[in-house]
Amino acid sequence: MNQRGFTLIEILVVVMILGLLISLAAPRIMGRTDDARVVKAMADIKAVEEALQLYKLDSSRYPTTEQGLLALIEQPTTGQIPRRWREDGYLERVPTDPWDNDFIYASDARTYIIRSLGADGSEGGEGVDADIDSRDF
Repeated sequence: MNQRGFTLIEILVVVMILGLLISLAAPRIMGRTDDARVVKAMADIKAVEEALQLYKLDSSRYPTTEQGLLALIEQPTTGQIPRRWREDGYLERVPTDPWDNDFIYASDARTYIIRSLGADGSEGGEGVDADIDSRDF
């Protein structure tokens, strides 16, 4: 019976090659996580904007700052209450940004702004820490 297996040298060479490949590929893949979160925040803002447009079609105005994005989930009980409000709402839930912070919503019922404060969760910043504002795209 002639059994042939891998020698220790062969296994070490394969492990070294895999380690080299991972060390070359990992930085490229890791850097994309932050980029993906920024893109997701922008896509979430666009989805909220679409829901706001549907809300406006039914009620002739956007929810006020006081009513907030919750008005897209359940019918507002404060401020100007919409005459027609979709029974199942306009969104399933109020989304949070990819960093688990609430989106900032401000509206005078005629216009609105939706913002994410980016990865750092505070105003300003650069790169992934930069604010993402619905007026910028």
